[in-house]
Amino acid sequence: SVVVSCRSSMTDEVHRWDQRPSGELHGQSASILLMRVSLLSAAFTFVIGLTVFVGQPQAQRPRFDVVIANGKIVDGTGAPWFRADLGIVGDRITAIGVLDEAAAALRVDASNLIVAPGFIDLLGQSEFNVLVDGRAPSKILQGVTTEVTGEGSSIGPVNERLMAEAAPNAKHFGVAQDWRTLGDYFKRLEERSHTAINVGSFVGAGGIRNYVIGKDDRPATAAELEQMKRLVGEAMQQGALGLSTSLQYVPDRFASTNEIVELATVAARYGGVYFTHQR
Repeated sequence: SVVVSCRSSMTDEVHRWDQRPSGELHGQSASILLMRVSLLSAAFTFVIGLTVFVGQPQAQRPRFDVVIANGKIVDGTGAPWFRADLGIVGDRITAIGVLDEAAAALRVDASNLIVAPGFIDLLGQSEFNVLVDGRAPSKILQGVTTEVTGEGSSIGPVNERLMAEAAPNAKHFGVAQDWRTLGDYFKRLEERSHTAINVGSFVGAGGIRNYVIGKDDRPATAAELEQMKRLVGEAMQQGALGLSTSLQYVPDRFASTNEIVELATVAARYGGVYFTHQR
């Protein structure tokens, strides 16, 4: 199959969240996470309103960087597949239709292949791996263009103790440990790492517990719970999709139902959802 992760020319603005206690969405906060997911949803919204370049005089036909020709298009909406060509300029799908005579720097024959938006992996664990190799070939070559990570533990927030525990692995792969929060991590992906896949993350309740309490098998004190709630709120403001737990693993398994509810309630104030790997 041919996986298309280009954007529609109809979608000139990426969707960003700046999550406030009111639940209103705006600004920086999902710079990677929903910006990246929105590319997938935008990829095939081009169907409405695009010009199909059929029967136009040769002089008016545009030049494309890539034409994917003769493919069976499955657009992700549930509609039946249809056969057509895709014209791509830069990172945007700019035309769909019969483009037999259109000029293109590269023409890909997709006969007998499916042309579809990239797939979303909702349980990925590549948040560190993409810092090692931003090409993410094991994902891209399977058609995955967006990954949601952060199950139970997330790559941020972290304190000095957690960074020290992760230091040998980071040193081995030559990864500079220059982030402390999810916001730091998203900024690194945008400005420096430039991974080939889109990355979104939950904030992991187990990681939050480890940050505040460590791996002790005991209830959180009132003060510790308040610190954990504050950390969840900060992560949500920085772009987390919600709260996640992986309740069969340490230290998640030591959390009471009430502790999880308290943290999930904070995430919900910012429009977040709760994912769990059940115990």
